[in-house]
Amino acid sequence: MLRWLIGGGREPQGLAEKSPLQTIGEEQTQNPYTELLVLKAHHDIVRFLVQLDDYRFASAGDDGIVVVWNAQTGEKLLELNGHTQKITAIITFPSLESCEEKNQLILTASADRRVIVWDSDTGRQVQRISCFQSTVKCLTVLQRLDVWLSGGNDLCVWNRKLDLLCKTSHLSDTGISALVEIPKNCVVAAVGKELIIFRLVAPTEGSLEWDILEIKHLLDHQDNILSLINVNDLSFVTGSHIGELIIWDALDWTMQAYERNFWDPSPQLDTQQEIKLCQKSNDISIHHFTCDEENVFAAVGRGLYVYNLHMKRVIACQKTAHDSSVLHIAKLPNRQLISCSEDGSVRIWELREKQQLAAEPVPTGFFNMWGFGRVNKQASQPVKKQQENATSCSLELIGDLIGHSSSVEALLNTGCWS
Repeated sequence: MLRWLIGGGREPQGLAEKSPLQTIGEEQTQNPYTELLVLKAHHDIVRFLVQLDDYRFASAGDDGIVVVWNAQTGEKLLELNGHTQKITAIITFPSLESCEEKNQLILTASADRRVIVWDSDTGRQVQRISCFQSTVKCLTVLQRLDVWLSGGNDLCVWNRKLDLLCKTSHLSDTGISALVEIPKNCVVAAVGKELIIFRLVAPTEGSLEWDILEIKHLLDHQDNILSLINVNDLSFVTGSHIGELIIWDALDWTMQAYERNFWDPSPQLDTQQEIKLCQKSNDISIHHFTCDEENVFAAVGRGLYVYNLHMKRVIACQKTAHDSSVLHIAKLPNRQLISCSEDGSVRIWELREKQQLAAEPVPTGFFNMWGFGRVNKQASQPVKKQQENATSCSLELIGDLIGHSSSVEALLNTGCWS
C-alpha cells in the first residue's frame, strides 16, 4: 500500500456555499489509500511538504518550524528551530555527484527576512543569511551550475559556500512570487502580472565575475500570476488570478497556447472592469498546476481541468470538484490525481478514456492555440465533426478522504510501498 501524507490548516474555515459534487459510497473500493497516520508536531498552518529522499520528507509552515519525518513510519526525526516568523519557501540542495560528502542541505526562507541552511542529516544550522531587504518568497536550485537563487524584491545568486555571487537591482514592491529554471542558463520569474527572463553568466577566462542579465519581459498576463511550473524541457506554463492560462516555449519565450475561458468579456470593458464584474474571481483563479508527459492538470477555482499537450485542448474537467477553491493538486501513478481544498477535503480522481458522443462535443473555447481568435459558428463546424468521434476523457472520483477540519494546502506523494 502506498503511504501518502498531507499538510493541513489550523482553524476551521467558515462553511462553504454548497455546490453539486460527485459523491462516492463509504466503501470506496477503488480508493488505494486506507491507512491513516496523524502526524502532530506543528502549531500552525502547514504550507510546505518536500521530499528529501526515498524515506524522509520535511514539513514547514506558519509556526516557523521545519520538521523532518520518516515517510514509512511517520516518526518525527528532527525538529529545526531558527526562524522567528512563518516559512515562506523551502527547497533541498543535493550534494554534487563528484563530491565525496553526500550530505543534503535544506534551505528555508522566512518572513523574518532570513534564509537558513540546514544539514538534513543532523538538523544543524550550517549558516544563516540575514542581509535581505525584503521577505524571500521563493528559492530554486540550479543543480548544473551548483548555485541557488533567492527571489524577493530582487533576485540573488548564491554558491554552495553561501557567497553572494551577483544580484539584480530592486525589481518591484510586489517581489518575485515564483521562479523556475529554463534552458540556456536562464530562469523565469513571476513578478506581479509579468514574467521576467533572466540569464546567468558564469565566470569565463575573460571574466571571473558572475552576472545576471534581464533578457526579456513578457507582458501578456492581465492580472497577477499565481502559478508557474515547468511542463518539460521545452515549455513552461503560467496561470493568473483571472483564469488566464498560457503555455510558453522555453527556448524562444513565445506563446504556444493561450486561453482565458472562465467568462465572456465584453469588448466595451477594460480588464479592471471585467475583474470587478466577476462576482467570484476566486472561481476562475488558477491556483496550482501539476503535469506529466502528456497533460497539464490545472486547479481552477473549485474545479479541475486536464489539458492535453498534444491535442492542445482540454480533454476532461470537473468544474466543481470541491465546495471551495482547490489549493493544491498532485499527480499519482496509474493516471490518478489527488486534490485538496479550502474546505478541508482531499479527493482522488482517475483519468479515464471515453468515446466522445456526437451530442456532447468537446468545448472549443478551452485552451485554443494563440492567434486563432474567436471561432465563428460556421468555421467551428469541421472542428466539431472531428471532435464528435474523438476519444476524450473523464475525471472520475475514486476516493474522498475525510480527516481534516480546515484548509489543506499541501500534498506529497512519498512513493513508499509496503
